[in-house]
Order: sequence, then C-alpha cells, then structure tokens
Amino acid sequence: MYLYNLTLQKGTGVTHAVHGNFSGGKHQEVILSRGKSLELVRPDSNTGKVHTVLSVEVFGCIRALMSFRLTGGAKDYIVVGSDSGRIVILEYNPAKNSLDKVHQETFGKSGCRRIVPGQYFAIDPKGRAVMIGAVEKQKLAYILNRDTQARLTISSPLEAHKSNTLTYHMVGVDVGFDNPLFACLEIDYEEADNDPTGL
Repeated sequence: MYLYNLTLQKGTGVTHAVHGNFSGGKHQEVILSRGKSLELVRPDSNTGKVHTVLSVEVFGCIRALMSFRLTGGAKDYIVVGSDSGRIVILEYNPAKNSLDKVHQETFGKSGCRRIVPGQYFAIDPKGRAVMIGAVEKQKLAYILNRDTQARLTISSPLEAHKSNTLTYHMVGVDVGFDNPLFACLEIDYEEADNDPTGL
C-alpha cells in the first residue's frame, strides 16, 4: 500500500523568517516558515526578484526557527522547533536540493503544550549553544560542537527550569568567547497564584 499526500494550496502567511548562507559560496538566502512548510528563497540582485530554491512540507506545526553558524564554518545550519517535541538541526544540500537532517533530539511530549520547550529559541552569536524554552517553566540549553570528522554534534540538555514563570522572549547575548549567556524576558506569577482573592 502506498500513501500519497498532495497539498492543493499552500499556506501563504509567513510565521518565521531567518537569513543566512545555507548553500555555501557567497549566496545570501532566506528560510521562510509558512506554518507547515519550509521554503528556501534567494534574492537575485540583477532582476530584483526573489526565487524559490526549495519548498518542503514538514507535516507538523513549526513553532520556532533560527539559523546559526559554527565557529569557522562556511555555511549556516537551520534549527527547527515543532509540535513533535524535538529539536531538529537541518543542513541544505545543494547537490540534492534538499534539507538533510543533521541531528534530532527529543526533549518532550508532542503537541504545542505550554510546558514543553520549543516555543522559543535563542542562539549564541558564536554558534556554540542553543537554548529552547517553553511558554511556562522549562528551558533547555544544548552545547553545539564538532567531532573529529568535523560533523556537528549536540550535547545532552542542560536544564534551566524556573518554576512559576511565564516566558515572553529569549535571546543569546554576545559575550565574545566567554561562556554562552542567554537573556529571558519572564514574569513571575507565584504571588498571583497564591492570592486567595484570585485578583
């Protein structure tokens, strides 16, 4: 038995957009997330138009999207957070015109839940670490590195959970070559939760 899926009309609303050099060389490209699909587009400086290089369905809801480059690297990688409960690192392969999965790490249950990380991403500007966070409480940090064959590796997660907090945004702070540092915009709701009046 063969199953076939065909989308008659793709979503047109862009939920995330990240720029980078994904195919190597001197090209500047943009990865667009349209809810359930990823699209790689390249601007043409001669004509002033934007050309679609690749469009792929992910069969899930893309919650977060960021790009990063390892120190000394020649091209950028893509980090995708979806409703699958996994962090996925993708690399564009120009020879096959496809996005290859470099690494995949499961960190939580599937679905867009408030305590499952994947809603917020922050990347260290030097490409050494990535932090993923949930709307409430949970945050995980992963160290990015290379092995002896110069392939991308990802560490086990370091937990940075904080109870009774809601997260609004996360960013990676540029600290040069000091240890990676992330800043989170949060609100503490412990007092409101313990207030017997409910106000």
